[in-house]
Amino acid sequence: MFTPKQTKIGFIILLMALTGLLVGCASSALASAAAEPADRTITVIGRGQALGQPDQAQAQVGVEIFAPTVQQTVNDNEATIQAIMEALETQGIAARDIQTANYSLWAEQIYGEKGPEGIAGYRVSNQVSVTIRDIRKIGDVLAAVVEAGANNIYGVSFSVADLAALEAEARAKAMTNAHDRAAELAELGQLELGEIKLISEVISQPPVLYPGFGGGGGVVFEAAAAPSISPGQLSYEVQVQVTFGIK
Repeated sequence: MFTPKQTKIGFIILLMALTGLLVGCASSALASAAAEPADRTITVIGRGQALGQPDQAQAQVGVEIFAPTVQQTVNDNEATIQAIMEALETQGIAARDIQTANYSLWAEQIYGEKGPEGIAGYRVSNQVSVTIRDIRKIGDVLAAVVEAGANNIYGVSFSVADLAALEAEARAKAMTNAHDRAAELAELGQLELGEIKLISEVISQPPVLYPGFGGGGGVVFEAAAAPSISPGQLSYEVQVQVTFGIK
């Protein structure tokens, strides 16, 4: 039998041996982790652009009227805007595609050397936003509203009713571009490109550009002849961020 003292010494020796074993295992694991290469990747931004023909147009059309009294101004405006609405209906524009965009009424002051001297009259401005879904009719629609009494046409712009096809085309081109960029970088770095690790779409606003006729300024047509409008092409761009592994 072991004496208490011998038992205690044996326990201490066993504890020291276990501690050395654990330290050795930990050191081995750290050395192994250090020897393994880190997860190497290449991250690029791919860009894709799709061009399409606009198939609808938007415009703000309206009238600005000046009269000596409020009632006359409002009445004249109402008569003209109703004529414009009837002209739009005649051109096949649905009621859901016509929305009031602005209605303003204000007094115009007479100013003298000492400041305001009275009211010269009242001015009303009334515009409606119109969506023209048959782009071939845009010239006829604008000519019709001018003939009905509209004296202001603002911000003609063009768009595509369904962007899904353009989005898909631009996205596919962006992915191809991302792969080509990553492959070129890998070749320059004498590396072998691996599989895709991560994909994210870069959201930017506004995504759609309108290179055709348009803008923020107002346009006043002097005659009722159909104005010459060029829709041009619509450009839709998609960007994707793709991370590739390195073999």
